[in-house]
Amino acid sequence: METPPKRLIIGCDHAAVDLKEKIVSLLSELSIPTHDVGPFTSESVDYPDFAGQVARGVASGEYDGGILLCGTGLGMSMAANRFAGVRAALCSDLFSAMLSRQHNDANVLAMGARVIGDALALEIVRTWLKTPFEGGRHQKRIDKFDQSSMG
Repeated sequence: METPPKRLIIGCDHAAVDLKEKIVSLLSELSIPTHDVGPFTSESVDYPDFAGQVARGVASGEYDGGILLCGTGLGMSMAANRFAGVRAALCSDLFSAMLSRQHNDANVLAMGARVIGDALALEIVRTWLKTPFEGGRHQKRIDKFDQSSMG
């Protein structure tokens, strides 16, 4: 059974800078080492650039997990899931956050800043971080992600 991520990388687009800063603050309070790839202003940016930085960091093993934020979370999760070894889960509720870790071993959490409020987003992060992967019957399904027939 794997433990929740310990070293995180986080990124967003212009729609989620404020939420990202709140999450970075939470992670600091929880003493979780976090690399923030930006952006740091609300000036318009292209979300795939930041999704790629986070996904590469997780796929390479440099980071145990990542968090991606944009207006809906959709674009970030779609872009991140194009990288081998990345299992990005778009979560808008606590149950999905918990099961994304327990059953799917999600290593990237995606959320939409325009979809959920700050308080819920912070609770989703807490839930995602504290929930371990169950392994067992779920592992064989996760293993199929890396099979060449998927690509």
